[in-house]
Amino acid sequence: MTKRDISELKKLLTPKNCSITRICGCYVDGEKNKKTRIQQAFLALPEEDMFKYFELLRKILSGSLGKNLMTLEFPLALELSGINAAAGGSPLVSAEDALPEEQSGEEAPGENPDSWNAHEFLLHLRDSKLKDDLLLEAYYDRIIENYEYVGNYLILLVHDAYDVPGKTTDGIEMEDASDEVYEYILSCICPVELSKPGLSYDAEDNTFRNRDRDWVVSMPETGFLFPAFNDRSTDIHSMLYYSKKSEERKDGFVEQLFGCPLPLSADTQKETFQALIEESLGEDCDIETVKNIHERLSELAQEHKEEPEPLALDKNEVKTILADSGVANEKLFEFDRHYDETAGENTSLLMNNVMNTKSFEVKMPDVVIKVNPERTDLIETRSIDGRECLVIPLDGSVSVNGISVRTTAEGGDAGSDA
Repeated sequence: MTKRDISELKKLLTPKNCSITRICGCYVDGEKNKKTRIQQAFLALPEEDMFKYFELLRKILSGSLGKNLMTLEFPLALELSGINAAAGGSPLVSAEDALPEEQSGEEAPGENPDSWNAHEFLLHLRDSKLKDDLLLEAYYDRIIENYEYVGNYLILLVHDAYDVPGKTTDGIEMEDASDEVYEYILSCICPVELSKPGLSYDAEDNTFRNRDRDWVVSMPETGFLFPAFNDRSTDIHSMLYYSKKSEERKDGFVEQLFGCPLPLSADTQKETFQALIEESLGEDCDIETVKNIHERLSELAQEHKEEPEPLALDKNEVKTILADSGVANEKLFEFDRHYDETAGENTSLLMNNVMNTKSFEVKMPDVVIKVNPERTDLIETRSIDGRECLVIPLDGSVSVNGISVRTTAEGGDAGSDA
């Protein structure tokens, strides 16, 4: 999914545009016991409650693509194994039409939610419009069984049917010209924690006293949207997954609940890219070469800044960047081998994850130097008295610990370097 697709759906999570039909939930304690359930029409909620739920649900559609938000693809084998496998991206037929008649008095295949694979289960859950109590219980059970969390939490789930407005060729929405109805479910898992202790003012007694602590629902730790909304249309072959912390994505939980492989995390992609450069270039991995790579990535970022999706770099594209940065041919041969071993031949890396093109930093054990990424030309290395030194001209105003200082160049002498 792109930023544009996600932004369109976020607009639905407001009182003005809301079309959510139903909200359900289950409160689970630290011993994995179901304490209470929520199940009602969303628009029947008190206005104050509705705003709080909007805040929680909007969080699932917030964050950076490729870091907190990831589009996950369902393996083809998983889809084909379901009794309701899709054809050509068309909506699945109803469970009633797809299930075979009972034979020999045995239960027809697919009627038991425990027999459905992850993709099939999500489709049935969406198509139920959250009105099937047994299916909801099965959903809660799947989460409780696979979600590792110490403490209490709330499972929230909403169903929506969005009448997607058509658009003219110049991007203007036509409210009375619908292209399709995008039917989806949005779910999240929120920690429920005791409020902090403290003093509160008691207006009745006109005094301060110890505040009563109660259980408060926090922002979601994880959540998902199914099916995906790609190019303003339903895509049952993928979904959007949210993780509050990019490095705590709960890979095992995702695999068990959705059956989808997760891409490399943002930090892992960065570490992988750094290892590739260091191992492939070896002794040729100097400041000048890394500066050239940074400048080439900055150029690509500028070229793609209007694109709605993060720029993904495959093996050949990373290799081209190295070649454009002056890396020798023999080192490029080494790169091929290291890429396959470190990242995997078919793995792509998101440019936003591998390098921050908005900053340039030179770091040593006792010194950190940050340079405007558009002025990396100021940095050079020289051999002075037999030692390799980093040389930066003292041009313009100079301050030390916030104090403006004068340089010999300002005093009229020949400019000096430091």
